[in-house]
Amino acid sequence: MFKYAISLLALAPLWAQGQDTTNIREVIINQNRLQIPFNKDNRNIEIITAEQIRQLPARNLNEVLGLLNGVDLRQRGPFGTQADISIDGGSFDQTLVLLNGAKVSDPQTGHHSLNLPIPLDAIERIEVLRGAAARIYGVNALTGAVNIITKTIANTSIQANVYSGSSFKNRDEEQKPGIYYMAGTQLGASLFKESHQHQLFYSKDKSNGQRYNTASDNQKLFYQGKAQIDGDNELEWLGSYIYNDFGANAYYAAPGDRDAHETVETVFASVSSKHQFNERFYVSPRISNRYNEDFYAYTPSAVSKHYNNSFSAELNSRYSTLFGDFGFGLESRLERINSTNMGNHARNNHGAYAEFRTENLKNIILNVGAYVNYNTQYGWQVYPGFDLGYKLDPHWKVVLNAGSSQRIPTFTDLYIKQPTSTGNSALRPEDAWQAEGALKFANERIIAHAGYFYRKINNFVDWVRYNPEAGPYQAENLGENTVRGLNTNVDYQIPLSGTLKVRLNAGYNYLDPTFRSQSNAISRYRLENLKHQAKLVVAASQHHWSASIANRFNQRVSDDSYFLSDLRIAYNFPYVSVYADAQNVFDVTYLESGAIPMPGRWYTVGLKYQWTKR
Repeated sequence: MFKYAISLLALAPLWAQGQDTTNIREVIINQNRLQIPFNKDNRNIEIITAEQIRQLPARNLNEVLGLLNGVDLRQRGPFGTQADISIDGGSFDQTLVLLNGAKVSDPQTGHHSLNLPIPLDAIERIEVLRGAAARIYGVNALTGAVNIITKTIANTSIQANVYSGSSFKNRDEEQKPGIYYMAGTQLGASLFKESHQHQLFYSKDKSNGQRYNTASDNQKLFYQGKAQIDGDNELEWLGSYIYNDFGANAYYAAPGDRDAHETVETVFASVSSKHQFNERFYVSPRISNRYNEDFYAYTPSAVSKHYNNSFSAELNSRYSTLFGDFGFGLESRLERINSTNMGNHARNNHGAYAEFRTENLKNIILNVGAYVNYNTQYGWQVYPGFDLGYKLDPHWKVVLNAGSSQRIPTFTDLYIKQPTSTGNSALRPEDAWQAEGALKFANERIIAHAGYFYRKINNFVDWVRYNPEAGPYQAENLGENTVRGLNTNVDYQIPLSGTLKVRLNAGYNYLDPTFRSQSNAISRYRLENLKHQAKLVVAASQHHWSASIANRFNQRVSDDSYFLSDLRIAYNFPYVSVYADAQNVFDVTYLESGAIPMPGRWYTVGLKYQWTKR
């Protein structure tokens, strides 16, 4: 407990210099159809802005997500190599990942959903929506969704960022001993014209690995463009590529995968347009395509090659009336896989949205709607939901929301054939129903949320076997998974005189999962869910200096627990900023997934140059 006390005391004198609470309240939640300001939304949503991200002691998207409330980020390797994301006790396949509202989750396996070529400097904000969200985002948003919103270009600029880090410890390896290190660089440029804007980023991270066969090489290329046709019409396009190569020792099937290796390449592209026909009618069509190649060598003689593609077409619209706004949408998603051990498979998903939102009831904001879905493999489903908020006064609000959702099994769930895992083509989709009640408070300095939720998942899918020597794990619909949870979060901009700015963000989540099944199977993933989660992030700035500390405590259902504390200090010159991070300050030994120990104390220094045309 002594080290925890030291960490908390360090906060006393220290999210700052960025968007203040008022600006966050004015952010429009990116839900494709209806335009809902953050302070009028009745869901459990957390937003982290670009400036807040810049202040965090984090080097990549995975590390930022790990600091968000209710998010369980389980890394199999540091520096963004590979990670699973889940929300409020769900599995890594039950969280939907989106980029500017377009689905980028991987139909092969949720293990690749975060294989995203988005550098931190291209992100405007991240929106985390918790709870069953089919009405808003369609299928596979079973326990929630993470929507990454990229920046809108406001000026011409050039930037370069170089960084390197080490634990100053020898690698745990029989051959080629040496100091464990990582290094990276990121180059970016943007061009702003009144009628069109462009941004381009390239980044590369490389590590020699902390243990035997865990070296990694990660390269990303990201481009986004936008054109204003006139005041009511605009066109936007995006293209990105990531190459992710890493030693996969103990990543999926320890101890047999000691010499495993994996290379994942992903290409994602989208084109969308926005059309405001008049004051009432708005339409936005979009097409997107995600292509993924996954080469996995369990041993040099047991190699799997997977090629999958997901093409999506969407049409979203909004019609405003005197008594409220109507939202309508259509989508089709065509998924294909060609695999050496799963075979060739294809399925299509077609859905339609309808929503209505009104503020014309006294002190009440109401949003109600449904998503109708047809899947060529599983047929028809309907997923309704509603959000209701009642204003007690200008600052306090009581909210109630309920909704349903579905997760379609991945191709891995259905068809994989490996020495350690066997799919099940008879799997049925998971269905979830969730209700939440909460109390919200907001003024010019504080945003706070405290709520209770109940969620039930039918046909819960897990990987199981019936005794330790029973052979490979197999995917099964095990039964009913129920979670009751408490969640709290507060964002506080501390009032101080002078130029010192201090911001505090704190949260606590408690999950009580129960499982009802007639099976006595041994689960691969269920005991890894979080039970207690707490975080405390404080950042401060004054003149050219800024500093932040991020603390988090995780305890899993298995009773495994760990406390992590990360620090960053930075100094900003006119065109150059220098920063230094210390992560896992107390050198805690911990696991986030499987049998993979994460790095101990780690130090990083970086230098960033940015020129902006005035």
